[in-house]
Amino acid sequence: MRDDQVPDDVDRLLLTVPEWFGRPESNAEYVDDARTMETWTVRNEAGEVVGVTLVSWHFDHCAEVHFTVVDRSEHGTGAGTAMMRAIAVDVRRRGATLLQVKTLGASNPDPNYDRTRHFYQKVGFFPLEEIDLWDEQTPCLIMVMPLV
Repeated sequence: MRDDQVPDDVDRLLLTVPEWFGRPESNAEYVDDARTMETWTVRNEAGEVVGVTLVSWHFDHCAEVHFTVVDRSEHGTGAGTAMMRAIAVDVRRRGATLLQVKTLGASNPDPNYDRTRHFYQKVGFFPLEEIDLWDEQTPCLIMVMPLV
């Protein structure tokens, strides 16, 4: 669901998956982003946040999944898939025709990011382009989901 900002939960969730989020300076930026950006959460039956996605808008027709994290204990339960599907439905309802996400490109082999790319493809994103946005060792894969 779209929710209030939950920076403390983002900070806690990042610690559960250090193989994806192992750069303290990047993690600090995500926590800062979580103070202001549109926030989506998945909560367990006890109401605890087990997943967070931050969404940004570049144009009226294009939203971006800026950041997603799901507690390791929830991997494979459908929590992330449910969150992505809810976001796609909502941003489409608000006029977006395209949803995008950036992740580590396949030219930097990493089994964890193989899983990430597979997840995004499973929920409807298509690889669009791999570019040198961050640095040479961190190729950026832009993936898009058409919402029409």
